[in-house]
Amino acid sequence: MIRSLMLYSIFFINKIYKYFMDNLFSTNHEMIPKTEKEKLLKQKGICLWLTGLSGSGKTSIAKAVAKKLHIKGFITKVLDGDNIRLGINKNLSFSELDRMENIRRTAEISKLFVDCGIVTICCLVSPKKNMRTLAKEIIGKKNFYEIFIATSLEDCEIRDTKGLYKKARRGELLNFTGISSPYEEPVAPNLNIPTKGKNIEESSEILYNFVLPLISELR
Repeated sequence: MIRSLMLYSIFFINKIYKYFMDNLFSTNHEMIPKTEKEKLLKQKGICLWLTGLSGSGKTSIAKAVAKKLHIKGFITKVLDGDNIRLGINKNLSFSELDRMENIRRTAEISKLFVDCGIVTICCLVSPKKNMRTLAKEIIGKKNFYEIFIATSLEDCEIRDTKGLYKKARRGELLNFTGISSPYEEPVAPNLNIPTKGKNIEESSEILYNFVLPLISELR
């Protein structure tokens, strides 16, 4: 009886989902093209997807690069994983399913910024290859650049600015990347930034020099 009710509920939910999806129609083709917005801003809209362990320096590097670009007259938007989870994704946990949804939503938001010609810098651990692949598929391969902030687990634990690694080691944080959950390093990122022996200024300069030619061709 219970099984029958469950199967009926799934069937009913799928019917409702199909009904609504069949009645949604994209109007993207009616919008002002991305190329026209880029001409107006005199910059190319791209997404820099920074991946790396917690505490690797993703957000610090992103903010430093955004500041350098701002001084040069470029419009940027930094999407930080913590800020996203405090807002639109605050209903998500750190389960495998919710982590994937966290990536999906962030990528969809990024795509909106990129389509407006804005240089978008995303800072998310995004520990699995399939998560980063999903983000690339949503944003679009030609607009997506995977940036690996290559900081070792040892160095991240030494920094531990938020005290998260200590909590994870004590078993207070479950599914914590690098400790109780794996991190799959990018095999062929668009840019690899080894941070060993470098400060934020030096690391951000590497990313700045990488991105500047990509967004400057309209100037």
